Amino acid sequence: MAGTEVWEAGGAYDHYVGRWSRLVAQEFLAWLDRPGGLAWLDVGCGTGALSAAIFEGCAPKALIGIDPSVPFLTAARARVSTPLARFEQGNGQALPLPDGASDVSVSGLVLNFVADPGAMLREMRRVLRPSGTVALYVWDYAGKMELMRYFWDAAAAVDPDNRELDEGARFPICEPEALAALVRDAGLGAVATRAIDVATVFQDFDDYWIPFLGGQGAAPAYCMRLPKDRRDALRERLRSALPVEPDGSIALIARAWAARGTVPAP
Repeated sequence: MAGTEVWEAGGAYDHYVGRWSRLVAQEFLAWLDRPGGLAWLDVGCGTGALSAAIFEGCAPKALIGIDPSVPFLTAARARVSTPLARFEQGNGQALPLPDGASDVSVSGLVLNFVADPGAMLREMRRVLRPSGTVALYVWDYAGKMELMRYFWDAAAAVDPDNRELDEGARFPICEPEALAALVRDAGLGAVATRAIDVATVFQDFDDYWIPFLGGQGAAPAYCMRLPKDRRDALRERLRSALPVEPDGSIALIARAWAARGTVPAP
């Protein structure tokens, strides 16, 4: 069952985690601090959260978004409706672009889902001009990506036979040292990493739980494959484990690890 994530419904994905990834994208781009007038590439653009943030804060001269999911590309085109952007179906490990096509090559929340992360980083580097920047971020699944960490800890308690589906165990590259090594191995210099923390405040338990019923992403896809009795048991385990405030709200943290590197100047 591992690796059977579903990426088909942009609205359900945004309700699950897209609303939080938009906040991470803003912090990520502030960290990169790139000037305006550059050509950007968004690898694994999904529903366009990072692409939209680039247009909101970075004044690009052009942007290309690449993603394998046709429904997600449709959502991205609706979100980023400007002639300066184009969105194409493609594979991050074999980008449909010539060498030196971009100034900045970024990716948000994607690297751990490709078969060969090193190949994707080498492709992101290949399409850059000299002194261009490669940068990416992934969730801290094993640590402070708390909305998922609470879910998988509860799932292990009610369904111990499927512990291997936990994203924290499946994606060991989602920590700073492993990301930095991948960036260096792709031939990039000036490598840096950082944590990006954003608050994820849910109005009540339903606001937390219902997005897991949308089936988009690893945890929701697993949740919807469970028999109803186990899904109900998982729901109640989470209800008792989450830190609920007196007003019924649930305040968690979503941490992403970001990494960047630069193509050496000739």
